[in-house]
Amino acid sequence: MENNEEFVKNVSNNEQEDEISLIDLFAVLLRYKKMIIGIVVLGMFIALGMAVVSKVLPPEKSFMPNKYKSSAHMLINDASSSSSLSSMISSSGLGSLASLAGVKAGAGSSYSSLAVYLTGSNPFLDDVVQEFSLIEKFEKSKSPLSDSRQYVKNMLSAQMDDKSGVFTISCVDINPEFAKKVVDFSVDWLSDRFDALGIDKNKIEKENLEKNIDSSFSEIQRLQQELNGVASSVSNGRVPSIALSTTKIQMELNAQQEVYKQLKTQYELLKVSMQSETPVFQILERPEIADKKDSPSRGMMCIIITFASGFIAVFLAFLRNAVVNIKNDPEAMAKLTRS
Repeated sequence: MENNEEFVKNVSNNEQEDEISLIDLFAVLLRYKKMIIGIVVLGMFIALGMAVVSKVLPPEKSFMPNKYKSSAHMLINDASSSSSLSSMISSSGLGSLASLAGVKAGAGSSYSSLAVYLTGSNPFLDDVVQEFSLIEKFEKSKSPLSDSRQYVKNMLSAQMDDKSGVFTISCVDINPEFAKKVVDFSVDWLSDRFDALGIDKNKIEKENLEKNIDSSFSEIQRLQQELNGVASSVSNGRVPSIALSTTKIQMELNAQQEVYKQLKTQYELLKVSMQSETPVFQILERPEIADKKDSPSRGMMCIIITFASGFIAVFLAFLRNAVVNIKNDPEAMAKLTRS
């Protein structure tokens, strides 16, 4: 029984001490309420001043300028891309570099992961730097090439939506027109790079057929002109032994016409086939000049600074109270003077 009574007394004493501690905390806050309110109000005015000044200053000189975002969206078809991507990466010489970037030539590889890798590759970054003369910004830097590449990396972002298969590349800059130009260049660069790597076989075959058709048609025109020249020679009375030449030209012309028909047939069949298939790389939406800023959020900045001022004010209040208590405590002051 005695042990139980002592336990109950200890519990009640602890509860009283907790209540006293909470009261003491509120008492400290009330004691320094003017200081707390003053610091919070000062923080609010500082945040408001920063927001106004950053908005009034020119974007080039502002410490927090308006930034605009321009984006382009592309559809990348990953269907049956594993085996073809593996062989393509191996033959293109990108195997070692792609593996470092997380693009493995094997199971699970995709054209979308290749696109993400390409937007962070040095050839792409260097071409962007060269196209827009960005290296001039870092002429005084110790490593202008590395700094210019990092500048492009910070400015550009690329991400892939696995559900929809839509690949998005975006650029954020204080100049909305410049951001659009960078994204336009990036989209064209990726499209050309995919073509150079030979990813879309149908597209390559279509281009080859178009070249062969043009070449065959030009040859037909040349043979017809040559045949007409022989015929005009006969009509003018100049009749060398041209019967054999005429027959040969006619045979070549017939053969070339047959080749042209075959190529044209293949071309039309391929067009029908391509209409029923999704291209590997397809541009869905070109970038636009943004008319609304993407960042910063000055309102959120004001809220954060105000709350931070409140926390700092409360901390200073307790710190000041602790200092006062130490000064009023002879034992504590004696310990401090000894040390």
